[in-house]
Amino acid sequence: MLFKIAWRNIWRNKRRSLITLASVAFALFFAIVMRSMQLGTYDKAYSSVINATTGFMQWQANGYWDKQTLERSFIPDSMAREKMLSDPGLEALLPRLESFALLASDQSETKPGFLKGVDAEMESQYFNLNEKLLRGALPQKGELGVCLASKLAESLKLDVGDTLIIVGQGYHGISANGKYPVLGVADLKNPVANKSTVYLDLAELQYLTGAYNRVSAEVLVPKDPEDLEALQSRLISDIDTASTTLLTWRQMLPELIEAMEADSAGGLAILFILYLVIGFGVFGTILMLTAERKPEFGILLSIGMNRGRLALSTFMETTFLNLLGIITGSLLALPIALYYHYNPIELSGDMDAMMEDYGMEPLLPFSIDPDIWFTHGGIVLCISVLVSLYAIASIYRLNPVKAMRR
Repeated sequence: MLFKIAWRNIWRNKRRSLITLASVAFALFFAIVMRSMQLGTYDKAYSSVINATTGFMQWQANGYWDKQTLERSFIPDSMAREKMLSDPGLEALLPRLESFALLASDQSETKPGFLKGVDAEMESQYFNLNEKLLRGALPQKGELGVCLASKLAESLKLDVGDTLIIVGQGYHGISANGKYPVLGVADLKNPVANKSTVYLDLAELQYLTGAYNRVSAEVLVPKDPEDLEALQSRLISDIDTASTTLLTWRQMLPELIEAMEADSAGGLAILFILYLVIGFGVFGTILMLTAERKPEFGILLSIGMNRGRLALSTFMETTFLNLLGIITGSLLALPIALYYHYNPIELSGDMDAMMEDYGMEPLLPFSIDPDIWFTHGGIVLCISVLVSLYAIASIYRLNPVKAMRR
């Protein structure tokens, strides 16, 4: 009975109800769309940087991250490796050797480059490196050859089948020069990495640089990326901390975290303003509803209606109205988020350059995480419940005789 009364009361003043519904719906629509874009961009940035550079966690020599040279590479202890791999939270350890060199082609083109010695099979299994190939193949174990990042290949005017010349300095200052056939070209989905990266087989780069059995880092692949800190605290006891350390991607890339947190703070400030708009809009509706219906409330109370049932009816009325706004706003935001999740916005100009400075692909994908809808819908519902307390308080303070004389 109360449900029917509350529902009918919503449409007694259709214009006011529709204005309130629209204000809630559009404020929630903008809140969801904006947060979806922000969180989608953060997820894309993190995955782009993590997959192309650091991984989730690294085992490296002390001081290596501050000065990344071959002199600070290390030989992984086999016993420590076995202990870490026995941890139920660790999926795998991926050895990497990294160095810098001058790259050249027979087209008289030269570029500085980043040499990356990897186990192609493991990198493909855990970081989908093979899926980034545009053409050709990755250098496999024992294979002589390189895979170039796409922008680097364009700059050097090289393609599959051509020859890359590497001129560099190896471990302890030895010459690290060589000629390698180009086996493949890959799009690394990271602007910085795409302009400089050369993949070689790990053993081949160790041979080229004279860093036999040495690695720059072992990349740890966790089973649960959300459990990094707990995994780090467990594994730190398995290694020799006098010479090596474990660093998470958050410790290696604090500037990325700071940039994202600053951007998120700005977004939350805008959301706060939107919620203020919603709150005052709903409060205005309840204020008018309560004021114009005081005589009606007075009559109902004078003929014996329970104040609690009257307050509940009014509460249900405002809650239904806001629920309609929440559902409408959520449904309006869903197709927008879905479209831009699968068709990200491409940036250009200054925004493109700024994204590249952070090593991120200049795209703005939207997130379709259901938590966004539930979180912001829940916040709006809580606001409406809090504002409804004014109407309930008014009913409990109402004097029926005075109300009927208005």
